[in-house]
Formats: sequence, C-alpha cells, structure tokens
Amino acid sequence: QNEGAYAVLAAAQALEAQGRDVIHLEIGQPAYPTPEHVVAAGRAALEGGQTKYSAPAGTPALKESIAAHVSQTRGVAVEAVEVVVGPGAKPGILAAMMALVEPGDEVIYPDPGFPSYSATVDLVGGRHRPVPLTADGRGFDMDALDATISDSTRLVIVNSPGNPTGGVMPAEDVRRLCELAKRHDVWVLTDEIYSRLVYEEGEEVCLSPLSVDGMQERTILVDGFSKTYCMTGWRLGWAIAPPALAARMELFCVHAWGCTASFTQAAGVMALEGPQDSVDEMREEYRRRRDFVVAALNGLPGVSCPTPEGAFYAFPNVEAIGMPSTELASLILQEAGVALLPGTDFGAHGEGRLRLSYVSSMADLEEGVSRIDKFLTSL
Repeated sequence: QNEGAYAVLAAAQALEAQGRDVIHLEIGQPAYPTPEHVVAAGRAALEGGQTKYSAPAGTPALKESIAAHVSQTRGVAVEAVEVVVGPGAKPGILAAMMALVEPGDEVIYPDPGFPSYSATVDLVGGRHRPVPLTADGRGFDMDALDATISDSTRLVIVNSPGNPTGGVMPAEDVRRLCELAKRHDVWVLTDEIYSRLVYEEGEEVCLSPLSVDGMQERTILVDGFSKTYCMTGWRLGWAIAPPALAARMELFCVHAWGCTASFTQAAGVMALEGPQDSVDEMREEYRRRRDFVVAALNGLPGVSCPTPEGAFYAFPNVEAIGMPSTELASLILQEAGVALLPGTDFGAHGEGRLRLSYVSSMADLEEGVSRIDKFLTSL
C-alpha cells in the first residue's frame, strides 16, 4: 500500500496539470535548501573522485562522526561499530526489523503513526499490535500500552517527536516504557528523525530511550539528515544498535542496497561537524509557522488543534464537522485546492483528524488556511 503523502501529492499534481492552483501542505518536504557548506562538501567529494563503492555499513569517517554526535546528544557512549549507515532513515527501520522480527512475532507501534511501521511489520511477517496515542498526541496511551505488551512482544516502535502529531513523549512515559521493555525482554526501536526539531527547552524535554539506564542493550535508534539538514533527496540516515545486531543489519545492507553513496556520506560528515546555525534558524522559523497554524486552525469552524511540541506537523481534530477524514481531505483538495492528509492515512485511530505540514512558506500557510476556512464555512 502506498504512503498517503505520495498518493495525495500525485492527486494534487494531477490537478495542477489541469491548470489548478494547489497549496501543498501534505508532505514533510522542508522548504529550505540544503546548507551551502554541506552542498560544497558533497561537491568536493564528487570532484575528488569519491564515486566508488564504500563499506556497506558506512564510511569510517561518517560512522565516527555519527557515534560522536549520538554520544553527545543522547548522553551515552556510542562506538562506530554500533553505527549502520543507509540511504535514508527508512533502511535502518527495515534492516533492524529484518534482523529481529520472525514471522508471528508481535510488534507494537503507534496508531496514528508513520505508515512505514505497519508496512514493515507486513513485510517481515510480524503480528500487528497498534496502540493508540493520548488525545493530545504526545505519545502512547500508557495504560493501553501496558495492556498490549507481553512476553510475546518482540519489538516496540517509538517516534518522538512524532509523525503525524508532532507530539513529544513525556519523560516519565519514556521511563515507564523502558521498564515495560525490560520486564518483558522486548526490544525498542526509537525513530528520532525529528529530534533536532523540538520547540521547548530543558534537559529531558525529549528523552531518548537510548539514554535511559540499562536500555542500550535492547534499543535501536534511527535518525538521519533529511529533516534536520534539508537533505531529503540526498538519501542519508543511520541506525545505532548493539554490535551483534549492527553486524546482522550490515549483512542485510550488503544484499539489499550494497552501500550508500560515498559523496553523500562526505556531505553528512560536514552536516554533523560543520556550523549548526542553519538548524537553529530553521527551528525558530518553524516555531513561528507552528504558532500561526495552530492559532489559525483553532479559529476555524468545527476544528480544534493541540500545539505540537516538535517536528513540523499539526494534527487538528475535525470530528465536529461530521465527515470521515478521507472524504473531508478529498473535498478540501478538490474544492479548496489545498492538499493535506486524512488522519486515517496513519492508522484507524487517526479518524476525525487531518495532518498539515507547516514547512511551506508563511504565504502558502496563510492562503491555505484561508481557503480551508472558506470551504468549511460553505458547508
């Protein structure tokens, strides 16, 4: 099954091909360019001949850089042998699940959640155990998680900050999750692709399960460059796993994609080790856009929207409009010319919600919300 964002993007582009003007709020594509110093590093690597095969799990330089970055940002000692580089963050999810999950093993994941989680459970033959989120979308309904996890569970997938809600899981819930994982001997895969896009400040505002005592031996951390450094087209990400599991994941890399482009990895080293000003500036601008979008959505008839603490998505509640999410999102595209996603693209518990990405320009956000307002007022 296709990922909803790509399906809606195709439908929007079909309208544009007919001459329609469409505001794109459906896909998590940063509007900013890749920082120039990162582009320059990739260009220099190309010109320097870094166009040949590299080690399947990543170049030594990038693996060392990632290990140092994760050690600093998560407060744990990570070695290069624990790093598996891939063409994007999704390969880290796939490689980990291929190495860990046997047919029939239970996998817990958030619902609503990133569609690739469910799709990968299908791919590896696992048993689906979706767990709903709290009403504000910050993280798992912990009582529901407690009731679902068992000795039959092989893996729990966590995403904080999360897609589609932008929620950040409270630190006390992260610790409770980790205790459950230890009690039932369960692995945790923590998808932290939005970890640098958190709008609140504090030591444990966005606590990683990897940072919790006793969790390194059972945690896979997945992260990448796409969102933080606006490198979606470069296809570069990584996973951190215990050495024995990382070695199994590397074997999958060998036979699935062989290696990741060397010049892309050189750019990745520069992204991590070079100036971070662009990341800070982008985060502050996204905060400004978030504040506008949340206030504007809460002013629309039949709409209420919690304030996301991270990522770049708003996930408003539209239950009061009295229309299935898929139908409403389709009508907004066809009638108002605004592309967004129905909450059910992220799981059954997304019914009654829509997802908007606020990475577009402020002008597009203002126009998009204005069009939605006119459409809802006309119902």
